[in-house]
Amino acid sequence: QVQLVESGGGLAQPGGSLKLSCVVSPSIFSIDTLGWYRQAPGKQREMVAISKQWGSRVYADSVKGRFTVSRDNVKNTMYLEMNSLKSEDTAVYFCYGELSRTPYWGQGTQVTVSS
Repeated sequence: QVQLVESGGGLAQPGGSLKLSCVVSPSIFSIDTLGWYRQAPGKQREMVAISKQWGSRVYADSVKGRFTVSRDNVKNTMYLEMNSLKSEDTAVYFCYGELSRTPYWGQGTQVTVSS
């Protein structure tokens, strides 16, 4: 059974930074694709960043150049480093994993960007 547990959300000022973590169990190597999605109030869930096992990365246009997705295989953890935050980045951020075409989701962590 795959489990994804996010942490690191909170309140940041515009222009500030936050770093989200997603701990993957049983092993990050068991997951084909990992990524981050977000859902703002009244909006559909959208892809933020995807990390493929063989190293490729895909980003939403709205976060390119500001957000970076990375993995620490020793810690079984995926990260999302978010810089130059904007108010429109406010959302619940979800960790996503896919194994044999079966999707798995974390419980979500709130990110609020406000002065």
